[in-house]
Amino acid sequence: MPTGFSSSDNDDLSQAEQDIQARIGDLELDFEAMAAVSNIFRVANAARHHFERSVLGSFEMSFTAFTTLWVLWVWGEREARHLAAEAGISKGTLTGVVSTLEKRGLVMRRTHGSDRRLVLISSTEAGNTMMSTIFPLFNGEEARISSALSSAEKQAMAQSLRRILRTLEKSPD
Repeated sequence: MPTGFSSSDNDDLSQAEQDIQARIGDLELDFEAMAAVSNIFRVANAARHHFERSVLGSFEMSFTAFTTLWVLWVWGEREARHLAAEAGISKGTLTGVVSTLEKRGLVMRRTHGSDRRLVLISSTEAGNTMMSTIFPLFNGEEARISSALSSAEKQAMAQSLRRILRTLEKSPD
């Protein structure tokens, strides 16, 4: 739900949601759902930009490149189509990201031994070393930006977001 409103002040965001409801309240809409989903977008976009500015920028890494390298660091070599899905990006986007990471010596590609149409991608030692450096900084920012929430609130939020994700995964496109 675009609002043209960028303030992060809770009262201002609540007011914007009320203003929207007043403007289009005559429509039969689920305003609680609209507020929940629009705030997911707000937080996701704000967090992505924050991490690119605060942590990833000094490593000349985009959020997408970081996510791709993180998947490889945690789970090891992946087939390209599976890596794209796990990183939440298209195969076309993955091609460009992998090319950039490959030029930096952080990942490498190889063809599958029994099916040469398949491309396997893995993190290099330099990629693993970079992630060992970046991820503690990244996680420190995760802790800082979620510090206003109690442990129970963080767990409840994560659980709620997982339920929304499962709903989306079950939905026909």
